[in-house]
Amino acid sequence: MKLLGNILWFLCGGIIGGLAWIIAGCIWCVTIVGIPVGLQCFKFASLAFWPFGKEVVYGNGTFSFLVNLIWILFFGWGMALGNIVLGCMWCITIVGIPFGKQFFKMARLSFMPFGANVL
Repeated sequence: MKLLGNILWFLCGGIIGGLAWIIAGCIWCVTIVGIPVGLQCFKFASLAFWPFGKEVVYGNGTFSFLVNLIWILFFGWGMALGNIVLGCMWCITIVGIPFGKQFFKMARLSFMPFGANVL
């Protein structure tokens, strides 16, 4: 089922979302200051291409916490809210619930990406 879900996700927008994250990561990595944000964009891309069967694992660390606070203020809350809205829209139908769950996974990662690993 993971394979089928990933194929449907990829064909129905995952390829566009993943490529957009890769382009954003490359743009952020142009400057030295933007490299940490660019690396987070690549993390989003890996989840945007094939989300089914992947898990987001959070580690601990003071640096991650501080950088996540800055991220939340500028980017995280808006990205998380957008993914939550899309997840709720997908969960309206029974068939869309698995896709809605993937958007909720993306919302959690987009709220606090630093210190998280996509497995």
